[in-house]
Amino acid sequence: MLVNADFHVHSCFSSASSKDMLIENMAPKSKLKGLQLLGTGDAFHPGWLNIIEESTIYSGDGIYTAGDVDFVLTTEVEGKNRIHHLIIIPNIEIARELSRKLVSKNKNTDGRPRTRYAGAELLEMVKEYDCLIGPAHAFTPWTGMYKSYDSIYDCYGKKPDFVELGLSADTDMADTVSELKDFPFMSNSDAHSPWPHRLGREFNVLELKDISYSSIKHAIKHREIKANYGLLPNLGKYHMTACTKCYKIIDPDIARENKMRCSCGGIIKKGVDFRISEIADYAEPRHPNFRPEYVHLMPLAELISTVYDKGVTTKTVQGIWQKLIDGFGNEINVLINSPINEIERIDSNVAPAIEAFRDKAIDVVPGGGGQYGHVSFDKPAEKRKVAKITTLDNF
Repeated sequence: MLVNADFHVHSCFSSASSKDMLIENMAPKSKLKGLQLLGTGDAFHPGWLNIIEESTIYSGDGIYTAGDVDFVLTTEVEGKNRIHHLIIIPNIEIARELSRKLVSKNKNTDGRPRTRYAGAELLEMVKEYDCLIGPAHAFTPWTGMYKSYDSIYDCYGKKPDFVELGLSADTDMADTVSELKDFPFMSNSDAHSPWPHRLGREFNVLELKDISYSSIKHAIKHREIKANYGLLPNLGKYHMTACTKCYKIIDPDIARENKMRCSCGGIIKKGVDFRISEIADYAEPRHPNFRPEYVHLMPLAELISTVYDKGVTTKTVQGIWQKLIDGFGNEINVLINSPINEIERIDSNVAPAIEAFRDKAIDVVPGGGGQYGHVSFDKPAEKRKVAKITTLDNF
């Protein structure tokens, strides 16, 4: 069976997360998105584990069910060098045991615990309990594994189970790095709120025998991720090298000459695009035979917002979004599967935008420095790629 899964989210206990990140909200919103399987996030937080137990029915073999949505226990841990690691956990008993073992001052107050453990130490600790582990948003400049290491093996000592790409990278970018040829790639949302334009903005399609921890583990170990869906990487907020204060995109060589300081006084952050070019072994991606298709998409509400030039949560955007969901069942169906002529009957302005995304006929102003990129639908496909911007004027 093919299952749409998003393994990386956060609960109401994580800093900068919505107070509405509760199972009772996450489950119905995931269903509207078109997800069947969701990570719980924050599974080392004792209070969140209590809420999971109270809000779900244990379906066996590591699966906790609410409504028509299944949950598997996951957590993100911030380790040595501020590197973030994603962990998938077999059950609540193991989650509680690992939480007790983890040396962390904030594990009872923040859903994402901080520890001084290096990647290799975390790997060894969780492997004793049959968990899965890999780098979260591996290339991002603040907390990605590759911001501190040139090799994944320098971080973990041995091979972890997967690599999460993050919102600012995709398969084409990651498959220029030769050491990643044997790894399954994950595309997850890292959602901090239950809105469908956050949950499942990136997700995976897995081939599972059934929905269980054993099947999830088998699929990841045997590289049975059948598709990755996610943002165009240059829509990600750390795709290009840019200032974190004024968000100006700056040529990396110019940035280094100026000691990563912008003329406005802000800090310049190295972009994912440039970081991957530093560690890449190939000029063009070399996809291994098992590598699935990576399909670019954009959250439906954000797409509607772009078309109508109104805020994502406005009545106009949410009203159109709801009509499309009512018509086609869930957001993934609207974005990927539904015939354009049928979408056009509901909204003749949004249909061409969805078609342009499917045809890769869009223009992107890239993101960087913590600001997301944005799209327009004015240019044909052959002009959609935006060249790197070199900014010399204020130095």
